[in-house]
Amino acid sequence: MDQAPIPGTEPGSLCLLRTSAIGDVTHVVPLLRTVQRHWPRTQLTWLIGKLEHRLVGDLPGVEFIVFDKHAGRAGFRSVREKLAGRRFDALLHMQVALRSNLLSLAVKAPLRIGYDRARSKDLHGLFVNCRIPARRGDHVLDAMASFLEPLGLKQTEVRWDIPIPDEAHAFARMHLRDDTPTLLVSPVSSHRLRNWRPERYAAVMDHAALALGWRVALCGGPSAFEREFGDAILAHTKTRPLDLIGKDTLKQLLALLQRASLVLCPDSGPMHMANAVGTAVLGLHAASNPARSGPYSDRQWCVDRYDEAARKFRRKPAEALPWGTKLEHRGVMDLIEVDDVIERLEAFAAAHGDRMVLRAESPQR
Repeated sequence: MDQAPIPGTEPGSLCLLRTSAIGDVTHVVPLLRTVQRHWPRTQLTWLIGKLEHRLVGDLPGVEFIVFDKHAGRAGFRSVREKLAGRRFDALLHMQVALRSNLLSLAVKAPLRIGYDRARSKDLHGLFVNCRIPARRGDHVLDAMASFLEPLGLKQTEVRWDIPIPDEAHAFARMHLRDDTPTLLVSPVSSHRLRNWRPERYAAVMDHAALALGWRVALCGGPSAFEREFGDAILAHTKTRPLDLIGKDTLKQLLALLQRASLVLCPDSGPMHMANAVGTAVLGLHAASNPARSGPYSDRQWCVDRYDEAARKFRRKPAEALPWGTKLEHRGVMDLIEVDDVIERLEAFAAAHGDRMVLRAESPQR
């Protein structure tokens, strides 16, 4: 019978299971960097989603096994075939959805680390035999990092260094050519009730261009909804921002985010991508708690109406809600006013002053 690794000793192999989504995948990267720093001989395998693989699939020293959730049974079969006959010292099962729980059956490991009971769902506890510490108040990234604790390792440094290819940097330079301060707006979350009103985005974008003299760029994915949402914003703008919706890849977006001065967005994947490359984020939070899922490194530029939303929609303060409660109610983002966002935008501009020029391509931290 396989023996679980002794805590504090370097395991021979680890399998990580986190297939989605983009933001959560960025939160896993510092965990990998921690393992690589402290246990350089440990073989790392990551079960990851098809889209998410496009963002981090070139991380050095990591084997990726791609799971295509849209392929149905064939997707599960493909993973089982790739893992047939293999065993790992431990599985870090960092996703609680039923699909992921079933996928974890393809991984053979004596130690199967999962979430604590408070954060478990979809029978997650049946697929693990060890749980991370139960803590209230953890940011999602810190919760991911705690999967190392049963192995005797603690994450004390947060580092991303997600590779950005030269062609992606070239794409970003082509569109953001000079050192003009730039507001990059990524307006759409896949959780639609987290999205702000198009006319309010337009008002902030016009203020950045007309009152502050900034360049403003609009970005987003290739879906029809994101194109329609972007068009609704543009229909309300007095100025003409650079429209990059549907024109970039994930790596090109990462390069654009790195070159921006400030990123305006709801709680979404681009928020965490921007944070990973060291760019400040003006995040819009009412449906979700920025202390749990806001930009990890710096939340001082965010607008936080989460407590107000809790009092309006749940009739209690945010501190009385279970940690991680989402308040995705119709109209919740209307609690964020245009003036709230302009105040943070101007505060950021005032704080950075002459230092606020186009950010150079530099290592992520």
